[in-house]
Amino acid sequence: QVQLVESGGGLVQPGGSLRLSCAASGSISSIAILGWYRQPPGKQRELVARISRGGTPTYTDSVKGRFTISRDNAQNTLYLQMNSLKPEDAAVYYCNFWPPISNWGQGTQVTVSS
Repeated sequence: QVQLVESGGGLVQPGGSLRLSCAASGSISSIAILGWYRQPPGKQRELVARISRGGTPTYTDSVKGRFTISRDNAQNTLYLQMNSLKPEDAAVYYCNFWPPISNWGQGTQVTVSS
């Protein structure tokens, strides 16, 4: 089974940007839908965005117009470009299949603070 490893998180000021990456251990070209999820402190994990094999994205309302999900099937990598970050975007971000499988990675921490 393909393993997914997230990276790219960090500390950013409100209004700043980050680009998250999700590297797959194998080919993702056959995976129909991939997603980015996040879990804020003390809250449940939620879907942020997902993308089809052909590149069609879907976003949760709170990130529309600010986040962009993309995938590079040739490089076996999923991305999440996050702009205009807000304190409420702070969370551990994960990539996974959609619907997600139980094998979650370590995630990457995003902190938004001045």
